[in-house]
Amino acid sequence: TGPMSLECLGNLLRITLSAEYFEDKYLSFSIVDQSGIAWEIDEAMASQCGYTVTYSNWSNIEFRASALSCHSRLEKDMFTVTIEVKASHTPDMKNAATHLKSASCHYGLWSPRELVCERNYMEVSVRREVPQTVKEFIQDEPEDWTLVFPEAKTGEASIWQVVFHQPEEKKALLVSNAWSTGYGLNTTDTRVLLRIPYTAAQIQLVKDQGVTFSAVRSSIFYKQRWMILMVDTAVACPVDGVDYANKTVIWTVPKYIQPLSAGATTFKDVLVEAGVDLHKLSAKEMASRKYVLLNDLNAITMKIPIGAEGGYYKTSVSNGQHGTKYTINLFLEHQWEDNKWGLTKHTIIKEIETPFEQAELAITNNSNLNARIMNVTVGTFLPDVELVNLTIEGATVAVPEAVQYGYLTSKIRYANGSKAYIIQVPFDVPSVKKEYLRADMRAYTLNVTLAFITRPTSETFAVPVTTVSAVKDAVLPKARGFCDGRNLHLIIIRGNVDQNWLPFISDWHLTPEAAQKYNYSLKDNGTHLAISVPFLSSHVRYEGFHISGIEASLHLTLKDGITLANRRDFSVSCRFSPSELIQCLPNGTVVVTAVKLVGVADLDTSLLVLRDRQCKPSLVTEKTATFKFNVNTCGTSRKFNSTTMTYENDVLYFRPGNNKPVYQLKFACSYAIKQTVDVRYESKKNPPPSIKPGFGSLALSLKLFKEKSYSDAYQESEYPVVKYLREALYFEVELLQPKDARLELNLDDCWATNSQSPDSLPQWPILINGCENNEDSYRTVFHEVNYSLRVKLPQHLKRFEMRMFTFVQGSTLSQE
Repeated sequence: TGPMSLECLGNLLRITLSAEYFEDKYLSFSIVDQSGIAWEIDEAMASQCGYTVTYSNWSNIEFRASALSCHSRLEKDMFTVTIEVKASHTPDMKNAATHLKSASCHYGLWSPRELVCERNYMEVSVRREVPQTVKEFIQDEPEDWTLVFPEAKTGEASIWQVVFHQPEEKKALLVSNAWSTGYGLNTTDTRVLLRIPYTAAQIQLVKDQGVTFSAVRSSIFYKQRWMILMVDTAVACPVDGVDYANKTVIWTVPKYIQPLSAGATTFKDVLVEAGVDLHKLSAKEMASRKYVLLNDLNAITMKIPIGAEGGYYKTSVSNGQHGTKYTINLFLEHQWEDNKWGLTKHTIIKEIETPFEQAELAITNNSNLNARIMNVTVGTFLPDVELVNLTIEGATVAVPEAVQYGYLTSKIRYANGSKAYIIQVPFDVPSVKKEYLRADMRAYTLNVTLAFITRPTSETFAVPVTTVSAVKDAVLPKARGFCDGRNLHLIIIRGNVDQNWLPFISDWHLTPEAAQKYNYSLKDNGTHLAISVPFLSSHVRYEGFHISGIEASLHLTLKDGITLANRRDFSVSCRFSPSELIQCLPNGTVVVTAVKLVGVADLDTSLLVLRDRQCKPSLVTEKTATFKFNVNTCGTSRKFNSTTMTYENDVLYFRPGNNKPVYQLKFACSYAIKQTVDVRYESKKNPPPSIKPGFGSLALSLKLFKEKSYSDAYQESEYPVVKYLREALYFEVELLQPKDARLELNLDDCWATNSQSPDSLPQWPILINGCENNEDSYRTVFHEVNYSLRVKLPQHLKRFEMRMFTFVQGSTLSQE
């Protein structure tokens, strides 16, 4: 009862430490001698002195002591052992709690020879008697014990010696030397004992009937007065002999093996008993557990069904995989008589462990959708498993710290000692992945890896947990569209599923950079996404021509940011005035833009022509073609009425080899006629043009472009612009106001300074009276300005190119 319980088992004492009391504690064991001094037990001391520390039934700790252990107190038919156990929460054993336990046990009558095969040592004890030497035996057996007499004769009086018999030699050790080598020796008034660790150098591996034994042949002797006293201390313990077949453990132990029966010629079994955990079982108890005990002429065999009562399953790990092994602690007691020793008692304690068998773990999703909590049960596990940490999005956190990430862990204990772990995580924790499924459904995915450790073996394994819960809480984005005179607008109101959805027009990803390139407007404040596209642009679809106008539409798709699957489609469709396609200039110039209709998919805009097929477009895009011509050319016809003069033409598209157009866009320009008069005229040389000075307010802009195409200007955020000497600079000057087609912009003087003030010095002229500076090594180059979608009034722009330079002060470059 309490943290420690004891049991007397013949010539062994067992003290069991409660797993619940000593769980998660660091332990040290000491043995207390008759003087009250505590000697800490390590592995070497345990095997030398007859102590064993092991685990049973998952985490119960078991301490066993031999009746003839180093610190046992023998009185009459009892032996007493005192043990001290210290338990601490830290490995340095600070603030350790001390538990003292003293136990006394009765032991029975000793056999002339007793052999014990413990988990960590072999033990032989014999009566202090000298067997009668048989003359014929000495002659027939060269390994007779009388051969050790020469070593005995050289020893000092009353000093014990141990002689080990090995095939190649005999080795004698004084007691002190044997002790320092790790052997345990003890003596009582009637018995001599030798204890040998399984790691001893003098151990020989001997096979008998296919079973390997650890064996040591030795004799212990001393001189007393004129007598030489000697005892045979041979011992052997089986190392293997375990097989597995048909879910059964088969343990075979050969009888009367040669190291234990040298010199004997007749054998008789006296007793064969077996049991579990040092408890002997009757034939009836064995039958109820379906154990089989067979005692044949040459061997004893035990058969135990895997999983039978008496054993237990423990957790095991192989290549990172979780599994189990069935463990059972058997013991066998074999007593026989022979004509050398009389009665021998051989006790074998054998812990048997079956091979690894992988175990499947159940992962059960018990999520509470109403409470919006993911609830996952992982298990079941045996009691020797403990959850130690979780890996969340690549971060490994201990169980107590996991609550900071929103992960609450708990465990369920079942009546049979097994347990399961429960992981609870709110749906809205950042590490829970949200994904749109369909309609109003969203998928919440929990992806976490649980790391476990086994006690006491400290093996580790991981269990990845991935569970998905579908919830009807998706809010899809909505949109409204409208148009003004020149643009199509879409405003998308975001939902709760489209945070990672990307806007596409056709297969073109609409990024802020791409929108800027095409002069589109794209604004996103997190809740609303606003897109504006000019009527004449390559991403607008033109549905058809109607009397009321041109039907145009803009289609936008939101795609998944990872898979690029289509998630949501939006569109806006409007009718625009035909005047958006045509300009009738006062000087008789007509600028008309034809658009590619959706129904004519194979139309090549570069092949569009006017009535005179020699008149081809001056500007072509994928969906538009722009013509610029005079009303008196290109096959233009005209009509008169009382107030207007109307010029008409057609934009046509012919397929190769076909004279019938598959596309025809009729257009007309009408000019008002105020009055008609008859005039006489004669040829006369026109006077030279003159310009009258005047005053007014003009709005001008000066822009620096990145390339000679003048398609991409530097934005305000890109200044200051870094350029190298002699690198080309492309400038454009534009008249912004007034928008009067009769005006033409001319540049007079242009100069550069090293500050923002136009009047500062030094200065360098770039243009002088509208011409390049003849004194400049790299003269200014003018570029022609043509009509385009961006340039409606070419006469309002001037473009020129110059080379990068810097001001020089004396022979030093200016740093400003």
